[in-house]
Amino acid sequence: MSWQAVWVGDQCPVIMFVLVEMVDTVRIPPWNFHRQLNEAVAEELNKKLANKVVYNVGLCICLYDITKLEDSYIFPGDGASHTKVHFRYVVFHPFLDEILIGKIKYCSQEGVYVTMGFFDDILIPPESLQQPAKFDEAEQVWLWEYETDEGAHDLYMDQGEEIRFRVTDEVFVDTSPTGPATAASDTAAQPGQSTAPPKEDGGEKKEAPYTLIGTICEPGLGLLSWWNS
Repeated sequence: MSWQAVWVGDQCPVIMFVLVEMVDTVRIPPWNFHRQLNEAVAEELNKKLANKVVYNVGLCICLYDITKLEDSYIFPGDGASHTKVHFRYVVFHPFLDEILIGKIKYCSQEGVYVTMGFFDDILIPPESLQQPAKFDEAEQVWLWEYETDEGAHDLYMDQGEEIRFRVTDEVFVDTSPTGPATAASDTAAQPGQSTAPPKEDGGEKKEAPYTLIGTICEPGLGLLSWWNS
């Protein structure tokens, strides 16, 4: 599959989403031959791409349109048709320095993890929080020690609170399947990495294929409640 990112301002007004031009060969099984080709191709593309991360592209959301259908072929030994398709896909891929609003998913020593609702792999590391900041071990939350004329006030970053942050970096990791030897060495290297989602019960810690790094260490950034009150 080949792709090319394009900006379409009037058609994709929310900047954190981009339209990406892609080309792929789509397989349509025989039991779908009765359907319109456009409909069958659209369904197969969404099955393959929706809610998936494409390396160095972003998180695929949904098909926008199909721009070209080339000739379909049926190969020996396979009753399905194979069609080369040119299409545009809506992808979540904020640009660096873009300001976004999400919700705090949880906090840990590694920083504050933020969710957009449909995308959870956003980390604000400790050095990028409003300073001075400290981690409350008992409550498992970060707090901003806000200085006033009356002394310091602890402003907690509680789970579920809306937070405004600026994107400072992005990390793509190739999570394609690997051979046993490579997989074993990759697994050994993962425990020290902080951008992976929390470890599930009885499961191994998996590395996120796409992670955003953010900051709130600027005026106007951080919890919305800080600046609204």
